[in-house]
Amino acid sequence: MNIYVDFDDCLCETARHFTILVKELFDKDVPYEDINFFDLQKSFELTKEQYDHMMIEAHKPEALLSYEETPGASDTINSWIDAGHNVSIITGRPYSAYEPSRLWLDQHGMERVKLYCFNKYGRDSFIKNSEFSLELEDYYKMHFDYAVEDSPLAFKFFDHMPDLKIMVFDRPWNRQAELPGSGYKRCTGWDVIRKNVV
Repeated sequence: MNIYVDFDDCLCETARHFTILVKELFDKDVPYEDINFFDLQKSFELTKEQYDHMMIEAHKPEALLSYEETPGASDTINSWIDAGHNVSIITGRPYSAYEPSRLWLDQHGMERVKLYCFNKYGRDSFIKNSEFSLELEDYYKMHFDYAVEDSPLAFKFFDHMPDLKIMVFDRPWNRQAELPGSGYKRCTGWDVIRKNVV
């Protein structure tokens, strides 16, 4: 099988780090459970300048390397690889974040996974002229049997694979989202994902 896995808030606790960062940068207290929108500028009530500043800080290598692993992520990923499945990490991070992202995976026992930086969200604002390692036309040539994703904005990238089963990693910002079809299943953690990917 071919399995697509998102990086942020699937493999690691990015949003929890952002709550700390927003407090440090802007003295704003926004509890993790109150991150109700995938649009972090909206969730944290930031100006465009504040948002860009936060995203630049969050994508520095030392920040990316500090993110906590989501419990069960590496164990599940490695169990799939051990069973002969192909796992691709498809992240919306810009290619400038590739090396620390690759290092994070290696440090967390996921050195066997492939990593692609894919412009899922059109985020060319905070890092000017961002490059990505996976272009849209190349992504659409890829085939997956399962996907693990937390962002409702990324669901559109699954439309061309009608048989794909999508494990929606339960997060505060996707709880109000309507799941697009029967192939989508909300999962509260990697233990649930592991039971549903067969």
